[in-house]
Amino acid sequence: MGEKCTAIVLAAGQGKRMKTKIQKQFLSIQGHPVLYYSLRCFQECEWMDEIILVTGQESLEYCRKEIVEKYQITKVAKIIPGGKERYDSVYQGLLACADTDYVFVHDGARPMITEDILDRAFAAVRECGACVVGVPSKDTVKVADSEGYVSETPSRELVWNVQTPQVFSYNILREAHENIRKRKMHLITDDAMVVEQEGRCKVKLVLGSYENIKITTPEDLEIADIIIKNREFRKNEEKQKKTCKSILT
Repeated sequence: MGEKCTAIVLAAGQGKRMKTKIQKQFLSIQGHPVLYYSLRCFQECEWMDEIILVTGQESLEYCRKEIVEKYQITKVAKIIPGGKERYDSVYQGLLACADTDYVFVHDGARPMITEDILDRAFAAVRECGACVVGVPSKDTVKVADSEGYVSETPSRELVWNVQTPQVFSYNILREAHENIRKRKMHLITDDAMVVEQEGRCKVKLVLGSYENIKITTPEDLEIADIIIKNREFRKNEEKQKKTCKSILT
């Protein structure tokens, strides 16, 4: 296609809600670190050119030896230390990119990303310059006022739970970060907000998957384990069907 794509994978979070000494992105699912799964997905995506892995200063060597080298994630071009806040880590990732066209900002603690999701996000960002992956909310959402009373009930059809990756034209996100860093950023919770506040372009919602969960609590590890087992079962089932079909024909 001629357009360079870079994944900025964030793995610098502390994961305090997990209540373990090991950071959540390094916990094990089916014998592999949580971080491994998203890196593998980007690695196996045919049109993804490179990965910038952003982690804590103390985890640089661990990521290099125990994940990138061990699992041969050859598309990792750089492993760099993150910043104090998530948006600081994203900005460091942007600075580490070299002549790229699109950036896929993804949480390393969200291991269930798939190539189908990446394909949908890529198609959307090429069309509109900015998009976020998410799923329509299954629940009714209430907006509270400052005293804890319901102030609004938005239509469920209009409410989405946002996931990652969040995907942007590199120039749009880089410029938005440069501009917004001159102001207060303490209310910024995701990359889409940076672009939204700059108002340069609209951010499109792209269908993700209800399986694309973020590992935040111990229960999430159990859910991820089940998802992986189900995926392996479906994959083996498909192989068996193809084998039977080839034998019959």
